[in-house]
Amino acid sequence: MPKRIVVLISGSGSNLQAIIDATQSGRIDGEVAAVLSNKAGVFGLERAANANIPTEVLDHKAFDSRESFDAAMMELIDSYNADLVVLAGFMRILTPEFVRHYEGRMLNIHPSLLPKYKGLNTHQRALDAGDQEHGCTVHFVTEELDGGPSLVQGRVSIELDDTSDSLQQKVHVREHQIYPLAVEWFCAERVSWTPEGVIFDGQPAPAEGIQFQP
Repeated sequence: MPKRIVVLISGSGSNLQAIIDATQSGRIDGEVAAVLSNKAGVFGLERAANANIPTEVLDHKAFDSRESFDAAMMELIDSYNADLVVLAGFMRILTPEFVRHYEGRMLNIHPSLLPKYKGLNTHQRALDAGDQEHGCTVHFVTEELDGGPSLVQGRVSIELDDTSDSLQQKVHVREHQIYPLAVEWFCAERVSWTPEGVIFDGQPAPAEGIQFQP
């Protein structure tokens, strides 16, 4: 059976679009069952509607606590029988209860080569450090922010004339390549997260994740 994917967004949804395209082409053996946003009017919702995907808006400001918001989100996600939850620019810190509920079946993408540069402003931080390469990482979500086991990384070189904006654009290209790839692997049951770590095609994956070769 094709896997059912629920994507969580807060903005324009460019990674969402990459995943939609990969499901519609048949590359991913799954379907985006719903797109959920904590903000109304964002372009990601339009992308979903254009692909005839159900959308849900759950305004976090309407809830009196993070816990009550996450509980409502869980109820909504589970109503779509989600096999996989994909965080695609979802700008909320999740409660431990939410993370545990989807352990092993929730992915996030972060714009750095984790474990480097958890948190914000990753492109400028890579430039300030004088790094020669930068990139992005798809990882399983744990209670540690940007700290879950890495699945796949995409790298880009840093040139002398790169700025934070130019580096961000290069990393976005990689994001749109490796996020659909990670979802494809999950839906094909080629990857899983076990107590021994990330397993890919029956073998332990490297700690830093599989390195994407463009």
